Order: sequence, then C-alpha cells, then structure tokens
Amino acid sequence: SAMAMAWRAAPRAAARLLLGRRGIASCIDPSTGLTEDQKEFQKVALDFAAKEMAPYMAEWDEKEIFPVETMRKAAQLGFGGIYVKPDVGGSGLSRLDTSIIFEALSTGCTSTTAYMSIHNMCVWMIDTFGNEEQRRRFCPSLCSMEKFASYCLTEPGSGSDAASLLTSAQRKGDTYILNGSKAFISGGGDTDVYVVMCRTGGPGPKGISCLVLEKGMPGLSFGKKEKKVGWNSQPTRAVIFEDCVVPVGNRLGAEGQGFSIAMQGLNGGRINIASCSLGAAHASVLLAQEHLTVRKQFGEPLANNQYLQFRLAEMATRLVAARLMVRNAARALQDGREDAAVLCSMAKLFATDECFGICNQALQMHGGYGYLKDYAVQQFVRDIRVHQILEGTNEVMRMIVARNLLQG
Repeated sequence: SAMAMAWRAAPRAAARLLLGRRGIASCIDPSTGLTEDQKEFQKVALDFAAKEMAPYMAEWDEKEIFPVETMRKAAQLGFGGIYVKPDVGGSGLSRLDTSIIFEALSTGCTSTTAYMSIHNMCVWMIDTFGNEEQRRRFCPSLCSMEKFASYCLTEPGSGSDAASLLTSAQRKGDTYILNGSKAFISGGGDTDVYVVMCRTGGPGPKGISCLVLEKGMPGLSFGKKEKKVGWNSQPTRAVIFEDCVVPVGNRLGAEGQGFSIAMQGLNGGRINIASCSLGAAHASVLLAQEHLTVRKQFGEPLANNQYLQFRLAEMATRLVAARLMVRNAARALQDGREDAAVLCSMAKLFATDECFGICNQALQMHGGYGYLKDYAVQQFVRDIRVHQILEGTNEVMRMIVARNLLQG
C-alpha cells in the first residue's frame, strides 16, 4: 500500500489499516460518531496523507525540506483556510471539522501538518479581527497557500510569560516603528506574512497590539535556521525588527487588543496541535500493531505476549480518550461556551502528553528497529515531542485549569 512503502518500514507498515481494510473498523476507528460530511473530508485528508505526504515524510525530515508545493495541493482541497469564512477563500468549516482534518493529515507527516495548523490559525486571526480591507488584502492568497503565514508571539526572553514581551512599536504619524525580536518562529524567513504581537502601550497584556507584516518590509530580517530534534519539514528562525516601518493600516483590531487576539488564536491553535498529536499516535498504534504480528521472538509472534497485548490495549484506550477530549473541546470552542478556553487547555495538556507516551511506547515495541530512521515510528516520536511545549507549555495548561477551578 502507499503508506507502507511510504513509511519505509519494509512491506509491513500500516497504511492499509489506516485506509480501511483490516482493523480500522475497530475500537480506534477515527470516523466513529462523525457525520457523513465529516467522514467524507476525513477520507480526503487520509488519502492525501497516504499519497502526498507519507511517501516523503522521511526525506523532508532528513533534508529539512519545507514542502511548499505539497501544501499548495492541500490548499486546493480547502486545507489552507479551513475555519476561515468563504467570502475570502476559506472553507468555512467548524472547529471540530478542522480537528478531524488535522488529525488525518498528521498520519502522513506530523511536522508539515503542524505548520499548516499554525498557518490556518494566522489566517483565522486576520479573517476574524481584520477589517474588510485587510481581510480582502491578505486572506485569499493565504487560503490558497500562494502565500504562507507565521505567528510571532514568543521572544528570546518571554515564552510562557508572553505578556511581558518587549518588542516595541512606536507610533509615528500613520506608521509604527517596530524594534525587537521574536524567537522560535515556525516558517520564519520562508513565509510571506507575519502576525506580530508588540508593545504599543504600558507594561502587561493591555499594552500589546497586533500588526501584520509582510516579507520585504525594510527593517525586517531573520536569524539563522535552527537545528531541531524534530519538526524538520518546517524552518524555524528568529524574526528581527530594526526600525521596521509598518503602516497603521496593518494593525489588526484596536491598540491594546493584541494580547486578547493572540490568546483567542491560541485556543484554536491548542486544539489543532492536539489534533496533530492524535494523528501521530494513531499511526504509531497501527505501526505497533503490525510489528507485533510480524516480529517473532522466543519462537512466537510478539502479539502472543500478554504484557505487550496489555500495553497495546492501554495505548488504544489512551488514544480514544484523548481524541474524545479534543473533539469535546473543539465543540465547546465552536459553540462559544464559557468553559471553552479551559477545555482547550485540558485537551492540549492531556492529548499531547498521552500521545507522546503512545508514540514512545510504539517505538519501544519495535525494539532496536524503532531507533532506526528507516522506521517511521521514531519520526513520530521526534515530531510530536515539541507539542508538549509550544502553543502554551503543558505547565501553563495546568495553571489555566487550576486557576479556573480555584477562582471560587
């Protein structure tokens, strides 16, 4: 099958399981409980993952290729602005639909899908908080992925403590003069549009505004490409502003609204990145299932070993629990429920921790083979590890949940 060759784990990898022959109608079937429409675009996304992503996943990782053309093909299927309004080229789908799509795409390449999820978050922010002129200027070329977007919140000195960011924008006539730098920016240097959080007022979250920058603006430059453990199909660089002149017309929303825009974007971003973890974990369970049936030790298949049976059962159970949590949070966000932000934090915390454990256990089940780059399972482990850190560290997720419970 396509995915089997793709994952290069000899002829015995796992696509046929993913794409619907033996085993997918099982307890871990990701289409359970979905509408007919959702099943339809889930299948489109799974097929795209199997045919257009999985065969190249290892090469993109090895050679650090940013697969622009592949992402543009995905955008033709509507995956460039999934939850963006249709009048500017978006697909107008729900948060749950979005989660289902990112979960499916992530089975083919988690790193590439994770970048696409950040791009989608940026376009949504412009669509939601931009005025008509801004929406029409930026969104269509982003939805088609003719252009790509990056989200610029984190700085060298402010990660989890985002409200203390220092990048400053001084108002000068009808422009802002921007100075400072951003760290760990996904796509940085290779992308066209930068959604930047900067300080236009006093200290704390209320002094922060949001500007949209375009590559090529004088004073905008980039650091060296970072060498990362995983997520190698997307470049990561520092983004540097030196007296960078930005028209006031590029501000999203009002002055002082930036932090609120950033956090609302991240609620969706947390669901999206958790969904990418689900796809990696699902693929890893299938790879483990296949390996246990093929690999023999002590005269019988590993699948006959009760300890490993029990571990596989736990992996499947944790996967389904995480998936239900993510989909529940996606529905809450879609419905605008009061507890949505906390449910998104819970889902991000639980899914990214559990799914990393699932992928890591799948690697262990492969024994020495799991540590070889010929086997896809190690790449899922490397690509999914950072999901416990970004879009708000899992420590910060615990803070958000605890604060909600203890508010009295």
